Amino acid sequence: MIEILMILLAPVLGGLIYGLERVIKARMQNRQGPPILQPFYDMFKFFIKESFIVNRLHIVLGLLHFITLWVVIGYIIMGGSLLYAIFLHLLSSVFIIFAGFSVRSVYSHIGANRELLSIVAYEPIFILMAVAFYIQNGSFDISAIRSSEPQLLSLGLVFIAFLFTIPLKLKKSPFDANEAHQEIVGGVEIEYSGVFYEIIYTAKWLEYVFVYLVLMLFAGNNFILATFLATVVFVLINLIDNATVRLNISDMIKINLAVGLLLCSINIIALLIAFYPSV
Repeated sequence: MIEILMILLAPVLGGLIYGLERVIKARMQNRQGPPILQPFYDMFKFFIKESFIVNRLHIVLGLLHFITLWVVIGYIIMGGSLLYAIFLHLLSSVFIIFAGFSVRSVYSHIGANRELLSIVAYEPIFILMAVAFYIQNGSFDISAIRSSEPQLLSLGLVFIAFLFTIPLKLKKSPFDANEAHQEIVGGVEIEYSGVFYEIIYTAKWLEYVFVYLVLMLFAGNNFILATFLATVVFVLINLIDNATVRLNISDMIKINLAVGLLLCSINIIALLIAFYPSV
């Protein structure tokens, strides 16, 4: 029952995280900033705005992006396979990329291309992270990972590699090239409007929930450590976002792959040596 309630309230939780982020960023910039509920005020504002439909496929793909993300959140909460969750998350990203290519807007195509390149930067790291959890726990099941002891030390390098992907997934500096507000005003979702833009807007909240649910897996069955990790990383990501400038798309991919693949590979090799010394 609690799991079902958490799944249903996932968009609300994501909106609160996003609202808190805006408050913290405002304080870091020494300004008042919006209230924590501002994302929900924005949501109601989008509902009353007129919606323009470019084509039906564009709308359907946007809906599939949102629904698939919500399914991913539910799948993680219910303790399914981490590997399947990563593949479902990839599918949700593919839907929004196809949506960007389904219209004739050059800006939408640019956003879709950058979203596609961002997948190249983070998806291999996600897969290696799942492999590392499998070696450590003997299973991809999230329920088994959650019931184990904290794995922050044994998977320390994988954890650091995952940290590099968080600004990219949440479109934060220095890895916000896939959205690049200064250039293409919103990225791949630029052709959405009204309630349809609200769906994509809410999907971003679900990305926050996805990232922090995966992050908390490193704490295993220690809820206090999981909460501490999520809080520290939340503040750190926003601090970096305020203190750095955006890199170009090629540098973003090079840094994420170079650092992430190296750290994950070293950690996986060390786990293999520890668990399978005779191999």
